[in-house]
Amino acid sequence: MNVLQYIIYMDESGKEGKYYGNFYGGALIRSTDLLPTVEELSLMKQSLNLHGEVKWQKVTSQYLDKYVQLTSRFFDFVEQDVIKIRIMFTHNYRHPIDLTRNQIDNTFTQLYYQFFKHAFGLQYSNSDPTTEVSLRLYFDELPINPSQKQEFKKFIIDLGQSVNFSKANLLIGPEDIAEVKSHEHVILQCMDIILGAIYFRLNDLHKEKPAGSFRRGKRTIAKEQLYKYINARIRAIYPGFNVGISTGIRNAEDRWKHQYRHWEFIPKAHSVRPEYGKKNK
Repeated sequence: MNVLQYIIYMDESGKEGKYYGNFYGGALIRSTDLLPTVEELSLMKQSLNLHGEVKWQKVTSQYLDKYVQLTSRFFDFVEQDVIKIRIMFTHNYRHPIDLTRNQIDNTFTQLYYQFFKHAFGLQYSNSDPTTEVSLRLYFDELPINPSQKQEFKKFIIDLGQSVNFSKANLLIGPEDIAEVKSHEHVILQCMDIILGAIYFRLNDLHKEKPAGSFRRGKRTIAKEQLYKYINARIRAIYPGFNVGISTGIRNAEDRWKHQYRHWEFIPKAHSVRPEYGKKNK
């Protein structure tokens, strides 16, 4: 039996925005590509004198060019399908209804579970019965209590026993799930930049002005420029890409094959709130 391993880095943004919330991000890389990719990105950080953790919140006009260069190299890996990126979010326009108390209390982990289960299309990743695929999951530190963490990890492990995952020979063991600190993982840091940029644009933060000012701040302008660069790189992969909706597919396997995808998670039961409607390009 042949054995492959996919490493998946996952993070989330706990902030609820004016229009969109519940942001989750994932980056998948094959174990055979991990070390050379991490080494190259880490060396690039050093050459740019980015010695600390890079993250969206640190983007300023002084650091814009450096962040563009690092993001450019990261997207080279995405275009080459060395790294797959997935972003999930909800739209405040569609408000979930008929939720139980348990669902309300565990919204964070339930959405995270759905993100991992579906966003990468893992069930379509392996059609070779002679190959097993081990999944190694790195979650940025989970902002939940120990009992919630234990239950969440159990759900993830049990998913490995599900019909769809079993058919694809996907393996998830307790030892394959870990919480990590993002400053120790450059791929997680680069993903944070993309996740932050998408949150920034979907919630119209590019329009913000300091109190009492008629002009936007330099940091806001710099962040908008970085977002525009990221959007251009995504559109180079998918012309006509719409940042605020789920990426289209021609067949189910595209959920795995695509290098980059967005997923607007829509609750099955929801009410419409027109005041949160907006258009995105």
